[in-house]
Amino acid sequence: MNLKDTIRSVPDFPKKGILFRDITTLVKNPEALQCLIDTFVTELKDRKIDLVVGPEARGFVLGSALAYALGAGFVLARKPGKLPCETLRYEYALEYGTDALEIDAEAIRPGMRIAIVDDLLATGGTALATAKLVEQAGGSVEAIRFAMELTDLPGRETLAGYDVDAVIKY
Repeated sequence: MNLKDTIRSVPDFPKKGILFRDITTLVKNPEALQCLIDTFVTELKDRKIDLVVGPEARGFVLGSALAYALGAGFVLARKPGKLPCETLRYEYALEYGTDALEIDAEAIRPGMRIAIVDDLLATGGTALATAKLVEQAGGSVEAIRFAMELTDLPGRETLAGYDVDAVIKY
């Protein structure tokens, strides 16, 4: 199945000049979603992944499906103030300002093998923040996987040193 054919491209969203790659058309297609998750599983099944971490919000969808398929647990990386427990926090720079992600402080134990999964690799800031949270907790980032990658943006450079791949490349 050609997964690229299941992605909707929306011009001028969220602002003029941006071509938005919409994964919702892929995940609503049962065969496409299964193909995507199966592709991730094929790459990761022998890595002994303990937990999958998915950043808010589309990472929740892909990450929980992947965790189930791998027989692993799932951890949410959320925007600040969304988790009802003690958290670990990582702040990162945006083009104009900063943002932050948090995870449950007790979710990852030292030495756990972690896969990070999200929908899109663009600049890599969210994925890097997620990886830094995993490492702050003592986990080992075994792989970072994406459904899509915008290859003309510096995401791979931002994530240099990590095992990074994407199924669909634009």
